[in-house]
Amino acid sequence: MSKVNCWELMNCGRESNGRNVGKLGVCPAALTNEYDGIHEGKAGGRFCWTISGTLCHGKPSGAFAYKLLGCLDCKFLKFVQEEEGRFFFLTPNKARETKI
Repeated sequence: MSKVNCWELMNCGRESNGRNVGKLGVCPAALTNEYDGIHEGKAGGRFCWTISGTLCHGKPSGAFAYKLLGCLDCKFLKFVQEEEGRFFFLTPNKARETKI
């Protein structure tokens, strides 16, 4: 069973070929990036809180350092944290250290 990515749980429609791509563009978390596979997600789909330009409360977000506080209250981040347990990574540096 595959793990749920942010666009699936949040239903934003910004995944490739999603319903909101024409209006908002493809989400940077849905594009192939260095976080592909983190938390067993597709592209950055399970590490979206670290990626600039994702939607947060309906608005595009900024850099990780600026958006993190808001993301800590996000239902998707909490969902991934619960699923991953002790294998959860909050920061990009920790994820990079452990990625094989």
